[in-house]
Amino acid sequence: MKDQCAVNVERLTVHYDNVPALWEVNFDVPPGKLVGIIGPNGAGKSTLLKTLLGVLKPISGEISFFGQTLKQMQGRTAYVPQRTSVDWDFPICVLDVVLMGLYGKLGILKWASKSDRKAAEKALEKIGMLSFAKRQISELSGGQQQRVFLARALLQEADIYFMDEPFAGIDISTEKALVELLFILKEEGKTLFIVHHDLTTVRSYFDWVILMNTCLIASGPVEEVFTEENLEKTYGKSAYMIVRAKKLAQKQSKGG
Repeated sequence: MKDQCAVNVERLTVHYDNVPALWEVNFDVPPGKLVGIIGPNGAGKSTLLKTLLGVLKPISGEISFFGQTLKQMQGRTAYVPQRTSVDWDFPICVLDVVLMGLYGKLGILKWASKSDRKAAEKALEKIGMLSFAKRQISELSGGQQQRVFLARALLQEADIYFMDEPFAGIDISTEKALVELLFILKEEGKTLFIVHHDLTTVRSYFDWVILMNTCLIASGPVEEVFTEENLEKTYGKSAYMIVRAKKLAQKQSKGG
């Protein structure tokens, strides 16, 4: 039943300038899952997120969230974009960036209330950035910027979160802190979709994966879907052998 799925996608096809970016993609994800979207560069992972969020219009297909349309889900979805897609030189402080998460509820012409600002500060506190509230975003490190974006998403108190490569370009300690927060959100019943590249951490970070390369390769629980056979189908045999070699090298460097 569609209304029992956090997200249901049927026959989704998306083109860029008449070139397929997604082709006949079908999957459904139960609520309360931490979902890794996995695939090589150009596989359509970011395209999938943008289409689910209504930023891109598909050629064909249907998308539903708990059996509802995106419009009916307004205020229940949140998005964390790629950090590299943002102009970090824009003159705005950390707290105001977080408050932007309320624009969907307030409208861009309404001022945030005192309670809104308190909620924004609470979100910053949750990700360890409250002391940076008045600082300009251009003064932050990459990891700190990513934390601020996550705080903005937290302020929306969504049911479904979409995050495009949240671990890219951040340090290990920040990545660990973000993962811990994702686990907390999952335990609260949230469903989270994460575009992710590091195959060595998939099993420890996610309980559900979507493997794709323009077409859907597989979707389901990690223990069932994240197999060498499916990874070879996703990356190609030669590419997957490189990935596997890097994974073995990392294991050996850690003394495993």
